[in-house]
Amino acid sequence: MTQPSNDVYAAIALSRFGLGADGNGIAPIVSDPRGVLREEITERFVPVPVGPELQPSADLLVALYDFQEERKQMRAQVQSVSAPAQSSGGHPDAVMSGVPTEGQKGEPPAMAKPAPAAPPPYLPQQVFLAELDARFNGTIHQPLIGFGERLAMFWANHFAVSIASGEEVHILAGAFEREAIRPHVFGRFSDMLLAVETHPAMLSFLDNRQSIGPNSKANANGKRGLNENLARETLELHTLGVDGGYTQADVTALARVITGWTVVRGQSPLGASGSFAFNGAAHEPGDQTLLGLTYANDGFAQGRDVLHDLSRHPATARHIATKLARHFVADAPPPALVQKLSATFTKTEGDLSAVYLALLDAEEAWDPKLAKVRSPHEFMIALLRASGERLKPNVIVNALAAMGQRPWAPAGPNGFADTVDAWASSEGLSSRMDVANTIANAMPPQTDPRRLVSAALGPLLSDETLQAVSRAETRGQGLSIAYLSPEFQRR
Repeated sequence: MTQPSNDVYAAIALSRFGLGADGNGIAPIVSDPRGVLREEITERFVPVPVGPELQPSADLLVALYDFQEERKQMRAQVQSVSAPAQSSGGHPDAVMSGVPTEGQKGEPPAMAKPAPAAPPPYLPQQVFLAELDARFNGTIHQPLIGFGERLAMFWANHFAVSIASGEEVHILAGAFEREAIRPHVFGRFSDMLLAVETHPAMLSFLDNRQSIGPNSKANANGKRGLNENLARETLELHTLGVDGGYTQADVTALARVITGWTVVRGQSPLGASGSFAFNGAAHEPGDQTLLGLTYANDGFAQGRDVLHDLSRHPATARHIATKLARHFVADAPPPALVQKLSATFTKTEGDLSAVYLALLDAEEAWDPKLAKVRSPHEFMIALLRASGERLKPNVIVNALAAMGQRPWAPAGPNGFADTVDAWASSEGLSSRMDVANTIANAMPPQTDPRRLVSAALGPLLSDETLQAVSRAETRGQGLSIAYLSPEFQRR
């Protein structure tokens, strides 16, 4: 088999493993594309989203609690102002203001009712848009290739939360990715797993805050009980996989183990408001058996030890290896590649950097055939990098929603789909066409579509696509053709 040239490797590195080429095309990495890609791993380069509204989770939750209390008070005020009078002859102003009613002999007319104050801006959405802006107008433009950024996206989808589940997750989705995902992208899977399962966003999303040990002190009245959501998804989605060999008894055991894992709200002896805490009073007492192993009743350490063992389980290694190979290589990943990644995961006890290096060393990963379709998220990033355009975050949200991938809002805890069938529909293509036209029409008039598409795709560009771009009747049409070409849509 003939080895691809460096320019082909460079184009694949940017398209398959990165965020797509920027305005400089493949030139900055063409001398050693695989070396530059490996360097992003060895240097553990994951851009950090920044901005004044990107605060730690605890601070965001405290701000949310204050916002919710202010909103509650304002609603009560509005109800009070609009309530009908109960006395003073039925005149509401007399009740509300204490001022004598108009018509009482020798007394002045009543004061007008105060207008209700305008509601404050919706804080969760403000923070959500700021988080989005920090990525689409920040982190995606920083790296030469962007493997670390792609991995942050991959893991955030693996450990999916949804802003549609409530205000806590709405305001925390970006912080969850910043705090539980990005610091561990190139570290050990066990560290990421523990950070994820103890993060306030995940505890809120999967309702573990409401899970109480049936025999715990906090359930003395016997009216509360287990919530198995987080336990089930930890086994089925986050670690072992749906065919990982666990049973319903294992789900229940893990649910018991993680009772008491909660988030503090307001003043509490458990800790600072908005932070993770272990509530021993809500924890189910006693030893628990999971996957044939017995874990002593040791408070928080009981759950920590279970997660540690799950992170090194052979089924977890296979599950993670399969998902990585599917994401970066093919919907039906080569079995030999999955086995190689799984063996590396097991041998290194979940050293993710070692697994990524094994992926990049596999020749199957460098097949010039573009087998994967970019998700809407990936397509939007590639568009913005190639065009150099900066869009307002609300425009980005609306475009992604139209294409079927509203940020941090998958339909379920299994995240967004990662296969061609999910994104290569006629309806999806129509939405992409609208987004491509919007970007094309916003670009400077001096932009040459032929030069842009040649730089963005390099040797992956087909003669047919270049010819179609060249024959376009207008500059905008030429750019749209480039963005909608098979080579730009695939990776």
